[in-house]
Amino acid sequence: MSDFWWRPLTTLALLLLLALPLWGIFGLATALAVLCGSLLLLLFFHLRQLRELDIWLQQPEPSAVPHGSGLWEQTFSSLYHLMRLQSRSQRRLSVTLERFQDAAKAMPDGIVVLDEVDRIEWCNSMAEVHFGLDNERDRGQHISYLLRQPQFADYLNARNYSEPLLLKSARNRDTTLSIQMVPYGDKQKLLISRDITQLERVEAVRRDFVANVSHEMRTPLTVVGGFLETLLHMDRWEVQQTRKHLQLMLDQTHRMQRLVEDLLTLSKLESAQDALKDERVNVPQLVSTLANEAQTLSAGRHEIRLMLTSASGVLGSEHELRSAFGNLLSNAVRYTPEGGEITLRWEKKGGEGVFSVQDTGEGIEPHHIPRLTERFYRVDRSRSRETGGTGLGLAIVKHVLSRHQARLEISSKPGEGSTFSVCFPARRLLEQGA
Repeated sequence: MSDFWWRPLTTLALLLLLALPLWGIFGLATALAVLCGSLLLLLFFHLRQLRELDIWLQQPEPSAVPHGSGLWEQTFSSLYHLMRLQSRSQRRLSVTLERFQDAAKAMPDGIVVLDEVDRIEWCNSMAEVHFGLDNERDRGQHISYLLRQPQFADYLNARNYSEPLLLKSARNRDTTLSIQMVPYGDKQKLLISRDITQLERVEAVRRDFVANVSHEMRTPLTVVGGFLETLLHMDRWEVQQTRKHLQLMLDQTHRMQRLVEDLLTLSKLESAQDALKDERVNVPQLVSTLANEAQTLSAGRHEIRLMLTSASGVLGSEHELRSAFGNLLSNAVRYTPEGGEITLRWEKKGGEGVFSVQDTGEGIEPHHIPRLTERFYRVDRSRSRETGGTGLGLAIVKHVLSRHQARLEISSKPGEGSTFSVCFPARRLLEQGA
């Protein structure tokens, strides 16, 4: 017999045992009266315990569980332990929910939790940025009331969430979002958004790059192919004419070769696996060598000046710096009219090492300067092709300087010439004898 039945049956047995002597001494009426009174007291006691239980159930708190005796003591004790277990479970669920929300808040993607009828239950801070939502204000609102783009409404109504939807941000039209609905749980959904603006820009750069390379290669290939076809159909080759055709084909071949070499150089510079190998670079000696090469490249058409006011060297890659300096110098020779002046300087300014190339060319309009280091960007396309430029020289310079924590400064005035300066931070400088 369980403890539950043992206690009440024992109480009833004791009352009966008490009533039997009274029956024998005072008679049956007295014994029944005492027994009935005892049962009424017992009933009152249970009713009182039930009332306390009813009061507690209106505001159930584990710390306020009533205290009873007898059967009620066991009942209230069991109820207390049950409430403690429930309270622990709620705390664990609350901690788990808080951790989930903290993790969701830290995510770089936007997350909106929707119920079965697409009303907002919760959103993280990134979703507030992407969609212009407010987690406190917009709870319970239907998502379509706040995101009013027709594409999103069609996506929501179609109920086909296998592919993401590209959408412009409600707050910033320059931001492109990739959003996707993910059903989960009991008819709930997660609306996940990701900022892919940078990926879109990279893709646009890739498309432009392919188009530019194709365009740059088309002209020389057309020239070479055209002359080869002409030579192929000639019955008799005239030496002078043939030599002219071959020279033009050779020039176009060299142009394609320079383009391919510059592309390979850019690819190598952009490779994360190709770490910069620092060495001691004797900049005064390097600049002097470049000045001699500029004399040869100019072929006497310009006055080349060399000004070395610092004996400091640089910690970096001599091969890469030679390429960057050489590109700046060849541009100056290429775009400076005959009779102009080109000045090469190596000096210290404000603790920085500064290499500069100054020319007396035509100069550059201010609106062109911010874009000069873009691939294939040219101020004058036809003139650049005539002088043999690939349109990648300053892009190479930009990447070389970035690897050396240096910067490129450009100052120019139309009709007065330009100055391209490479500024090295003090930590890259090596003093003579150091």
